[in-house]
Amino acid sequence: MIDEDLWEMFKAKASSKKGLKGVSRAVEEALGEELSEQVVTEALEKMSPGGLVELEVRPVKPKIATSAGKVIRELREQAV
Repeated sequence: MIDEDLWEMFKAKASSKKGLKGVSRAVEEALGEELSEQVVTEALEKMSPGGLVELEVRPVKPKIATSAGKVIRELREQAV
C-alpha cells in the first residue's frame, strides 16, 4: 500500500513538470531503477547458463617504467 500523502507529493512534483504524462514517466523511471539490478542479474545468468565461471587473474607488468607519485604530481600541477 502506498502512503497517500507521499503519493500526493510525488504526483504534484512529477505533474508540475510534464502534466500527467510526467507522473507516468516518473513512476516508470522509479520502477526501472528499482528493478535494474534484477534485470542485469537475469541477463548475466542467461549469458552464463553453466553457473559460475572461474577466472584467473594474473598481475601485469607495465611496459614502461612509471612512477605513480610523479604522474599524480603532474596531474595536480595541471589542475592548478
